[in-house]
Amino acid sequence: MMVVSTYIGIYYNVVICIAFYYFFSSMTHVLPWAYCNNPWNTPDCAGVLDATNLTNGSRPASLPSNLSHLLNHTFQRTSPSEEYWRLYVLKLSDDIGNLGEVRLPLLGCLGVSWVVVFLCLIRGVKSSGKVVYFTATFPYVVLTILFVRGVTLEGAFAGIMYYLTPQWDKILEAKVWGDAASQIFYSLGCAWGGLITMASYNKFHNNCYRDSVIISITNCATSVYAGFVIFSILGFMANHLGVDVSRVADHGPGLAFVAYPEALTLLPISPLWSLLFFFMLILLGLGTQFCLLETLVTAIVDEVGNEWILQKKTYVTLGVAVAGFLLGIPLTSQAGIYWLLLMDNYAASFSLVVISCIMCVSIMYIYGHRNYFQDIQMMLGFTPPVFFQICWRFVSPAIIFFILIFTVIQYQPITYNHYQYPGWAVVIGFLMALSSVICIPLYALFQLCRTDGDTLLQRLKNATKPSRDWGPALLEHRTGRYAPTIAPSPEDGLEVQPLHPDKAQIPIMGSNGSSHLQDSRI
Repeated sequence: MMVVSTYIGIYYNVVICIAFYYFFSSMTHVLPWAYCNNPWNTPDCAGVLDATNLTNGSRPASLPSNLSHLLNHTFQRTSPSEEYWRLYVLKLSDDIGNLGEVRLPLLGCLGVSWVVVFLCLIRGVKSSGKVVYFTATFPYVVLTILFVRGVTLEGAFAGIMYYLTPQWDKILEAKVWGDAASQIFYSLGCAWGGLITMASYNKFHNNCYRDSVIISITNCATSVYAGFVIFSILGFMANHLGVDVSRVADHGPGLAFVAYPEALTLLPISPLWSLLFFFMLILLGLGTQFCLLETLVTAIVDEVGNEWILQKKTYVTLGVAVAGFLLGIPLTSQAGIYWLLLMDNYAASFSLVVISCIMCVSIMYIYGHRNYFQDIQMMLGFTPPVFFQICWRFVSPAIIFFILIFTVIQYQPITYNHYQYPGWAVVIGFLMALSSVICIPLYALFQLCRTDGDTLLQRLKNATKPSRDWGPALLEHRTGRYAPTIAPSPEDGLEVQPLHPDKAQIPIMGSNGSSHLQDSRI
């Protein structure tokens, strides 16, 4: 999980820096991607507003009157937003191996984004917990503003119907299921380590069952709500062009930085809507980045655990932020988007599925589902519902394993638009994916070698048993099967204090958006 969070933390802040760049670029009277009269535009550029001007009397008589035909058949239309993205913002090179120059504006925005993340985490969860109240709630305000504006536009209904109509022919494509799994892992934070990090600040008897249900429902509802916001605007744009919604819809960076910005140019006071949209993206990205950085910092501080690092946690945060900035510099080069998508497709998608599958199997069948259910009952006061027990033991591992196998069988090499990644780049992608997953069997072998036992089977049995001091951190919570049979002495190591001062009776903002007090953890 640490390796995955490191990869994501590096490239995710680059996405935030691009959002910063578009946010700053929106502070103008006319958006720079609205027209085709800029120095970077090509003769193939045909903007929506330019075409509108043609139909309003400025069109030469020799041109056809049908706007759709003009834009899509007379020549291959290249939108000004696409050329702004490809030729100006990225200055995209022709190959992933051709890094070219570092784009200084993006580098500056990358520095800004890392400074913002560091300042918000400078006091650990004490500061980030307060900031998250804003970064987690204000995007809903922006979404609602954009939603109200979007549904009042002509053609919005067509966009919403396209969004809600299932495409049943896609149901057997592995990529659809893989993308769906990646989306859930991303939005809920599964297998990243962030949930474990933030949960370690909860009080021992916190009702995590209630939190998990609320967050899961809220998360999916927010995703559906955001879909209405996006596709209402895209429907308006498709109606304006006289084409099908599928022609203007895009995915990945193309949706956030090409299709949607172009649609915003059609709205009155378009810079205002652009500012709101990219400010929302920045806040959403920062909320994720806070959790990623806190995961890395907390893991380092907990693992080292000496007095010096407990007192100098701010310096650890600064060191991680500086390292992340330096490692992100290649992603601001002219080939940076190729590397960003390579990391996104391999380092942070396939690995999450494998890690979560192994985690389900390990907890349910090695640690034991009965032990796990007893631990939950000890903390919550009741056993988890039967539905959850069945899902954890059978349904979830089966579905994740199915997605994993399906993805492998129908694997297709990564592409970006019409660019096919070379073989050596795909190999690097697989190495990044394996670099996180390989930690699991390597550590298992290491633990097996250092465990006592005369035979391999004895070593395996001993290595898969909890250690002697396993259980609640504080002695007062060691009840039931964790209750000490004799009076504990300091040498027993049973009374373990919180791992660092931040985890001692401090109100913080958890990953689920609620405030808790820490007094112990398993």
